[in-house]
This record gives sequence, C-alpha cells and structure tokens, in this order.
Amino acid sequence: MTTPNELRLLPWSGPDDKACYLSTDDPDGYMSRLADNIESVQLGTAAALLEAVSEPLDDEDADPTELRRLGHDLTRALKDVLRVAVSRGHLLAAGGPHRI
Repeated sequence: MTTPNELRLLPWSGPDDKACYLSTDDPDGYMSRLADNIESVQLGTAAALLEAVSEPLDDEDADPTELRRLGHDLTRALKDVLRVAVSRGHLLAAGGPHRI
C-alpha cells in the first residue's frame, strides 16, 4: 500500500467535483494504465483545441457564441492539463514513473 504522499491524483473528479486518488504499488496496474490513457486523451484534446482556437480568435467577425463555446472548452481543457501536471509532479516527487 502506498503512503498518503504517494497517492496518485486521478485525471477525473468524483462527486461534487472532488479529487480522486489512487493508492497502489503497481504503476502498471489496470487503474494506473486507465489514468495514463485518460491523461493522454486530455492532453491531446487540449493540443487540438489550441490549434482550433487561433483562427476564430483572429477573425474579427467571429460569432460570439462560438467564441464563448471555445472559451468554455479551453477552460475545461486547462483544468484537465493542470490536474495532469499536478498528478505527474506528485509522481516525480515520489520517485514514480517518468511518463510523458
């Protein structure tokens, strides 16, 4: 069993948007791999949004509703990326796997 400072912050939230943590001695276990895969999808989504947002932001005639939707999507993606960064920072501090 891992110690409290070695808990892995998972890339999803629980009820009431509370953080979820994984306690395991197996970094290659099912839940660890699932979390790795979800983090990868979240980072890919953020990268795709960054590519998609530049054109509408440069367009002076862009639809305000579309810009608002992009703003919401970017906010969600940024929250996901920050959660991944915190989780990986904890893994690095605990001497965990160095995956990118």
